[in-house]
Amino acid sequence: MQQLTIRPADSFTDVATMLGPRNPQSSVCWCLSWRLSSAENRSLAGTDRADKVRELVARDHAPGVLAYRDSEVVGWAGIAPRTELHPIEHSRRIPHLDDLPVWSLWCIRVRPGFRKQGVSDALITGAVDYAKSMGAPGVESYPVDNDGERVDLTMAFVGTRVMFERAGFRKVADTQSVSGGFPRVIMRRMLS
Repeated sequence: MQQLTIRPADSFTDVATMLGPRNPQSSVCWCLSWRLSSAENRSLAGTDRADKVRELVARDHAPGVLAYRDSEVVGWAGIAPRTELHPIEHSRRIPHLDDLPVWSLWCIRVRPGFRKQGVSDALITGAVDYAKSMGAPGVESYPVDNDGERVDLTMAFVGTRVMFERAGFRKVADTQSVSGGFPRVIMRRMLS
């Protein structure tokens, strides 16, 4: 099996491969739903969503990381300072634990044909490494605590507690949030 490489998501074309719709006029998530306020998220439709992602990719820090097998993009993980993620930063269901300026890893996506090949684990590790390289003191995630039960693919983007435990995260709190019928927990990995 070929080696995976994880890199900052600084290529709009590659991010679009992972997150963009087949029809550019479609208003799909583009991993913006957990980044923008509800009002801004609703105001962006069709190609405006792609333009917002182009803006994010052009910044000094990438909006996430991408997994590559050779030169083919096969996975995405959204990671950013929690303060940039309006719905998480202002959530009533996912509590703030303290004032530590943690980064949040909120979305993992693997292309069909590449699942169950270690891409998710590599993305989590690569996202943590990227956050550390950008000075993050710690990384939080908000996966489901599914106790080994199957998670519907449409809701699997949040990951599972076990995935994050394998990457050295530990559960630090419960939340009032639910995804796909399972409770979500706060997992944290300290970096300093």
